[in-house]
Amino acid sequence: MNNIIDYPSLKTFLMVERMLKNAEIVMTKEELKAKTSKKITYKTLNIILDYFKKQGKIMEGHRGILWIYNSSPKLKKAIERGKEI
Repeated sequence: MNNIIDYPSLKTFLMVERMLKNAEIVMTKEELKAKTSKKITYKTLNIILDYFKKQGKIMEGHRGILWIYNSSPKLKKAIERGKEI
């Protein structure tokens, strides 16, 4: 039983990341898959999306996927200085 998984290349990860970051609205998996410049399988797309979820970079709901990660140093500093109520 050889369960070989074809892991996505870095190029594919970056392509999906760029598409999600630049999306102005929530995107479904179907929309994301249709907009990729090369053919990508749902299995590969799910591997990428699972990785981004574990990293806290996307949120997935019943309406679709949304990029939520913000790497702004100003935001990071404001969060560190903030107080929890």
